[in-house]
Amino acid sequence: MAKRIVLFSTKGGVGKTLIALNLAVSLASDSKKKVCLMDFDTKGFGSISKLFNNITPQRSFVDLIAFLKERPEDFKKEHFVTTSSFGVDFISAVMKPQQLPFLKTEYINKVFSLLDNDYDYIIVDAGNNFNNILVNLFNEANLILLVVTPDVLSVYQIKWAIETLQFLHVPLKMIRLLLNRSESASSISWQEVQVSLGVDIVAQVPSEGKIVGYSVNRGVPVVVDNPKSRFSKAIKQLGQQLIEEEGLYVERQKPGASIIKEELLDKTEDFWKEQGLAEAPGQVAVPKKLDQLNTLKRRIHNRLIEELNLKRLDANVFNDPKRAKELRNKAEILIGNLITEESGQVLSVELQKTLVREILDEALGLGPLEELIADETITDIMVNNRNEIYIERHGKIVLTEKKFTTNEQVKTVIERIIAPLGRRIDESVPMVDARLPDGSRVNAIIPPLALTGPALTIRKFRKERYKVEELIGIKTLSDNMSEFIKACVLCRKNVIVSGGTGSGKTTILNVLSAFIPSNERIITIEDAAELRLSQTHWIRLESRPPNIEGKGSVTIRDLFRNTLRMRPDRIIVGECRGIEALDMLQAMNTGHDGSMTTIHANSTYDVLTRLDSMILMSGVELPIRAIREMIASAIDLIVHTTRLSDGSRKIVQVTELVGMKDELHVDLKDIFVFRQTGVDANANVIGDFHATGYVPSFLQDIKVRGIPISEDLFKNTA
Repeated sequence: MAKRIVLFSTKGGVGKTLIALNLAVSLASDSKKKVCLMDFDTKGFGSISKLFNNITPQRSFVDLIAFLKERPEDFKKEHFVTTSSFGVDFISAVMKPQQLPFLKTEYINKVFSLLDNDYDYIIVDAGNNFNNILVNLFNEANLILLVVTPDVLSVYQIKWAIETLQFLHVPLKMIRLLLNRSESASSISWQEVQVSLGVDIVAQVPSEGKIVGYSVNRGVPVVVDNPKSRFSKAIKQLGQQLIEEEGLYVERQKPGASIIKEELLDKTEDFWKEQGLAEAPGQVAVPKKLDQLNTLKRRIHNRLIEELNLKRLDANVFNDPKRAKELRNKAEILIGNLITEESGQVLSVELQKTLVREILDEALGLGPLEELIADETITDIMVNNRNEIYIERHGKIVLTEKKFTTNEQVKTVIERIIAPLGRRIDESVPMVDARLPDGSRVNAIIPPLALTGPALTIRKFRKERYKVEELIGIKTLSDNMSEFIKACVLCRKNVIVSGGTGSGKTTILNVLSAFIPSNERIITIEDAAELRLSQTHWIRLESRPPNIEGKGSVTIRDLFRNTLRMRPDRIIVGECRGIEALDMLQAMNTGHDGSMTTIHANSTYDVLTRLDSMILMSGVELPIRAIREMIASAIDLIVHTTRLSDGSRKIVQVTELVGMKDELHVDLKDIFVFRQTGVDANANVIGDFHATGYVPSFLQDIKVRGIPISEDLFKNTA
């Protein structure tokens, strides 16, 4: 299949047509590729023909469309595309203004599909006008090259173009900048162009006015007329890059798929999703190509480490606000001087500030993670290695444009996070769990266990507690489910919240705990403190890992046993994952009712299997029957949560443990369930919460305690 490359610019006179022509000729003559060049500049049509030594195509794209309407089965490219002497096949969208009204978009997709098997590359000069034709050309592209010159007006207009493309949901990974006249006198530096536009510069083409002008006037491509010129070398290098770097292209998901209709131009989101290219604005992934700007930052960063001797700096400096501020001020001044030295030029104030902030964050802060941690919409940050930083936002995992300069810098950030906690990470202790001051959970693992470089995962801690009304509003549960669960908590029923990783178990446990009366004494036990209760009579306990010598650990089980001596009204364990499960069940069976915990499981039935496994793997020799009887008598309710395909988190089952069905099986009865019925056009899950019709066996117990609850909650609504 041909690679389709569209060149576009909102500003005329930036050299787009000249570059398109020379790029096509270079690919054909130097690399022996089969190339088709298309002129879709509907304002300046005929420009490429003039540059091609005044060749005159016999037919236009409009003629080709007309032919396809009448005899599509007889289409052959050689009948309609004039082959130039430079090895490039060329076709113009129109040959005269009168043809413009007939340049319809319906056949653009079909024509491109027919040409796919005849060419290696299709180069399109798309002009400089946003219209329905351009949108359809972008639809057919594998790569969009935005041609920009280093002047304020061009940069401003290209920035507007990128914003428009984002509005149309064109992913940034499909877009590159091509900087023409990159060495013009008094021009803006390439660094400022890239920082301002936020898109990678794929090539810089120098300005050679006399050589280019001479070739243009003779109607001969510069790469043929003067192949040793700097302009030609830059174009040839770009051509080679387009051949070698497959990662530059976005593959079309559905060749030949129907294109967007004119009347649907305001609804392009569905179209881009159909092509598999849609990404939410502000959440798109920028390609991870190591560019010159990162090289500059790395050099400055290394010099800063040397001159401030940061490697030997006492880690306690970062815990002392006064000393940390002094160090940051000193580093800021030094970075400003190093930027000028290393770049060899005076940069603008904005670019200088950006570079100073980024380098300071890397050297003295958490580097590219600083902004991500500050973003309250992000729930998880996942660093796979220095080049790959993923985030989860609104339930969706996306790749960010952020990256570290080196793997060593990732390890430095990890050490900076865990050092104040008295923890360490090295080859002897290559993985660690920790917690940030705001409560966020941190897990880090380094080589030799992590083969691609140090990996870091941060589960951010939400500053505000979710209220049950909020969860009902986002359809995590229904009103009836909320009313029933609240009654169970007030009635001191023992509850387990189950679910997979990231399914919202802790959030639900927080909400359940909010129903506990304020006059009760609550003790929470956690590995990493995440629970946030509103009650005043609340004692928080947190386990402790071994110290550097491997001693001094305090486990969840140790804390649980101590808790039983602290006269608790309620015991809440953040998560049961080991032998403490047995202690929890025994406590629930011996008067400590109203207890709650979470457990990893794929369904309510799997909760039973998980509890069996945790107890048996601890070395306790108990028959399965005894374990199951203990579970059946201890646990009253299981609330099961799931993260669905659209990223939403829901309570999908509320299940009562009725008792033993037979000698080995616990009888489970679903009270409420969530049933998915499909997905909508935006891939959002469609479904409803239903009561199954089963009335809980302890309903009378709830009423006897004076807790108002209606039996209507349990009427079958399926």
